[in-house]
Amino acid sequence: MSADKTILIAGTYDTKDDELSYLADCIRGQGGGVLTMDVSVLGDPKAPTDVSKHDVAQVGGSSIEAAIDSGDENVAMQIMAKGAAAMAAQLHSEGKIDGAIVLGGTMGTDLALDLCSALPLGVPKFVVSTVSFSAMLPPERLAADIQMILWAGGLYGLNSVCKSSLSQAAGAVLGAARAVEPPKRDRPLIGMTSFGKTILHYMVKLKPALEQRGYEVAVFHATGMGGRAFESLAEQGAFACVMDFATQEVGNHMMGSGISAGADRMTNAGLKGIPQMVAPACYDLVDLIGWQPLPDRLQGREAHAHNRLLTSVLLSTEERREVARLMADKLSTATGPTTFLLPNQGGNEWDRPGAPLHDAEGLAAFCSEMRAACPANVTLEDLDCHINDDAFSEQVLAIFDQWVAEGIVPEGVS
Repeated sequence: MSADKTILIAGTYDTKDDELSYLADCIRGQGGGVLTMDVSVLGDPKAPTDVSKHDVAQVGGSSIEAAIDSGDENVAMQIMAKGAAAMAAQLHSEGKIDGAIVLGGTMGTDLALDLCSALPLGVPKFVVSTVSFSAMLPPERLAADIQMILWAGGLYGLNSVCKSSLSQAAGAVLGAARAVEPPKRDRPLIGMTSFGKTILHYMVKLKPALEQRGYEVAVFHATGMGGRAFESLAEQGAFACVMDFATQEVGNHMMGSGISAGADRMTNAGLKGIPQMVAPACYDLVDLIGWQPLPDRLQGREAHAHNRLLTSVLLSTEERREVARLMADKLSTATGPTTFLLPNQGGNEWDRPGAPLHDAEGLAAFCSEMRAACPANVTLEDLDCHINDDAFSEQVLAIFDQWVAEGIVPEGVS
């Protein structure tokens, strides 16, 4: 029986040959095909792989000899990571693989992040790692649809514990390759950021209105990983227009929060020249990991425990000014049409008059600083409303319709 889907398996075959071979056997046992890639440097696999380590290094513009001669394992692995990413992208473009799975510890995971980022959205990409979900994995290196499986008991050699992880991973990647519905790209895609309806409402009105105009709308939950996925797709040029209204991750990163989308948050759409509207939803808050104690410098501040995972703490007036300056600096790098909408009556449901996190002085300070710092390449729309008011959404649609009329945004598909 011929295989219906082929999965790329990548790893260091000199140290993990048994584990990688077991993974391949599991996939083949379920009727899938396998294409193997060795990313070792020093040693060799027990049997030749479909893509050798020499092939990988060469595609990366180097050689195994150069990797060895570097005398530095970090440099050597980066040579292999560059080649593995390029080779995976090539194999997919040639129709030779339908998904990918990479096995490793910290070295293999470092390489895996590059390989997965080289594959398009909709191509199943799994990382089986001893450090899956670890805080050491920087958000900006995570592909938008990467999947991770913790490799329990997988440091050295096969055992019944690690086989449990590997067999599940084999079923997951093959099943995903069989079940995936890749993005259709039949309508222009609008990327929007937001939070849940308890704190922000605009997407409830905007999403159906934009869909009626012939656009597809993807709303990203801007709590670190959602913002990361948004930035990843913006960097790929996936969006016809961006409505980046929940920009709280900028302040999170500035404040050193673990809930971060990376240092490049709020920059990739602009650098790609994608038309973008930006607004400061929740600019006044820093999200913190709820099960960790508050940092000393934030003790005693007004806070909202959203759940056991996430707590939002109010920023000081000066910190809000700093956020405004940082947002302006990020927007200054934009090469496409950019409008900043400034709702001067507030940026989330918790900051309305009478609500627990209302701070009129802090809001006024942010608005004043934003007006002063707004760069020349950005149009600032000063709105006398709250971000959750209908007036905000109506102005967004008015600007959008004008951009469509001027040919800045492509017309929707009926």
